[in-house]
Amino acid sequence: MTAAETRWPGPQGDPSREPGGLLDVLGVAAVVLDAEGRIVLWSPQAEELFGYTAPEALGRPAAKVLVDEEHVAWVLSWFARVMSGGGAWAGVFPVRHKDGYQRLTEFRNMRLEDGRGGHYALLLATDQATLRGLERDLALSLRLVEQSPIGLAAVGTDLRYILVNPALERINGIPAAQQIGRTVREALPFVDAEAIETAMRTVLATGTPLLDQFTSGRTEADPNNEHAWSVSYYRLDAPGGRVVGAATSIVDITEQHRSALAAAAARRRLTAIADASERIGTTLDLDVTARELADMLVPEFADFAAVDVLDSVLNNSSAPASRDGSPALFRALAVKTAYATPLVDAADPVGEIARYDATRLVTRSVRSGRALLVAHVTDADLPRIARDEAAAELLKQARTHSYMAMPLRARGQVLGALDLIRARNPLPFTEDDVVLATELAARAAVCIDNARWYQRQRHAALALQRHLLPVRPPQPPGLEVAYRYQPAGGTSEVGGDWFDVITLAGEKTALVVGDVMGSGINAAAAMGQLRTAARTLARLDLEPAAVLTHLDGIAADLDETIATCVYAVYDPHRSSCRIATAGHLPPVHTRPGHAPRLLDLPTGTPLGVGGTTFEDVLLELGEDDELLLYTDGLVETRDHAIDTRLRALTDLLNRERPSLEDTCDLLLDALHHHDGSDDVALLIARAHPRTASRDD
Repeated sequence: MTAAETRWPGPQGDPSREPGGLLDVLGVAAVVLDAEGRIVLWSPQAEELFGYTAPEALGRPAAKVLVDEEHVAWVLSWFARVMSGGGAWAGVFPVRHKDGYQRLTEFRNMRLEDGRGGHYALLLATDQATLRGLERDLALSLRLVEQSPIGLAAVGTDLRYILVNPALERINGIPAAQQIGRTVREALPFVDAEAIETAMRTVLATGTPLLDQFTSGRTEADPNNEHAWSVSYYRLDAPGGRVVGAATSIVDITEQHRSALAAAAARRRLTAIADASERIGTTLDLDVTARELADMLVPEFADFAAVDVLDSVLNNSSAPASRDGSPALFRALAVKTAYATPLVDAADPVGEIARYDATRLVTRSVRSGRALLVAHVTDADLPRIARDEAAAELLKQARTHSYMAMPLRARGQVLGALDLIRARNPLPFTEDDVVLATELAARAAVCIDNARWYQRQRHAALALQRHLLPVRPPQPPGLEVAYRYQPAGGTSEVGGDWFDVITLAGEKTALVVGDVMGSGINAAAAMGQLRTAARTLARLDLEPAAVLTHLDGIAADLDETIATCVYAVYDPHRSSCRIATAGHLPPVHTRPGHAPRLLDLPTGTPLGVGGTTFEDVLLELGEDDELLLYTDGLVETRDHAIDTRLRALTDLLNRERPSLEDTCDLLLDALHHHDGSDDVALLIARAHPRTASRDD
């Protein structure tokens, strides 16, 4: 319905309500004069404007009541002209108020004719200052509305447009003429009309403005791009309080919104990078690091993530990735999904090797060392993403719509690839997402490379250590021995703990346990040198204190090597054992029928300090007496005092124990933390003296 087609809805007045329309603001006075110029009708507004009551004015010549003497002749001439049919008169005239002052008044003067041919004059008058103020306000309002860069509109109480300014025409892309008389729903089908009309009804009902309401959408002016607006709603009240409609102001904040989104995205990227520094690489375990990367990305960034490493990297091949048409071999390290999905079955099983030919995107990514983005995946793209036809069908079932392959590059070498998929998340990957994923992949790749190199060195150190330790020490005369060596758990490095059982002349046996401070290959190598030196010195039939003195000098010659050591020589014919220590924890002596006890020995300083005199102590070992030597990894923890842990050790040895092998297992299970940061060596010997009566 257009403005021209609008029909009168019927009487709208409310008799109980005080007048408050535009005419009431103007206070238009109505006065009727007869043909002789006498006042015959006098309105209440005339009394308010001129000060005379109706009884004071009626029947009197208007010129005598309202006009100063100097203006009477001019007024009478114009009155005669109007009454003779010379036309109406309009203008400003100074009227004399009852109180004696002159009041500039805007007049409209016209002739009336009754049914009998009689003539009358109708005077309509209002205060000039009031009228000019209203005209000024109206003109100012119209100019502001027309020239404002802000979109402005007004609707009636029926929510149909009654005003649309040029700025809003440009915003909507629709001429005002096509909006006037229509509702929002009818004029603007591309916006959320329900929300807009609900806001308008709320404002009309409450009178409380709704300010800066955010909304977004597309318009006829720019149908291909999303825009954002800040919309405010106000109720329009007439001067007397009558509700006449609602007004809206619309500010296009698209650029600010895009800037805010970009800033928010940048903050999210920075937050993600900061989180990655804390959440990725918490250990030196390759598989854990890969899982941490996948957990970081799903579900916040992607619906699916797979972390794969090139098999050649795991095999320690230093050859660069092939650039020919040969396939690439990957070993899956981690797979993570945000929900139950066929993507799980499409992924390579963790721990298994998968072959991807040269046409696959993941192969191209690791060969080129560049990220590959398929923002909008089509059915034709799926075979280039999946490893085979069956996996491609699963990707289709999962509704894969966006994909990214990211090389894991560290220290100039491509280690593997990160695959990311969005399926349930409706947003495609963008170039900004590529930037973020590149940063996260680079950080993770360094951690993965660190873990890879650590594992390589750890395996080398373990191999060296196991090569240096005795495979199976002999059961020497008069002794029953059992031993254990356990590397540090978790991702900690290999330590320098060692033990040895050395057969000497005269059926004597040397028992050695030592611990080189530090970890890694250097510690293992130093341990090997000290162990070899100890074996050599032991065969010279030296006393324990002398052996430690020589080892101290040898350790001092090694580069910054410090070690603790306990050295004992058992003589089965004398039922005795001589023991000396170099900064080592005290051995435990257990005698049948007695509580185990820590031996009170001269502690001595660690090997490598130099200039120290060591002492050995004689210990009697009878039948079935036991002597336990161990390294600090068995008893030391961060959470307990060493005295408490040593007491726990002796309490365990006070239990019934079927064999020495069972004793070793008991001590390790009860005392050693298998994910601890230190390795453990322990050696337990049970004495069987070779006395004369027993030999016979």
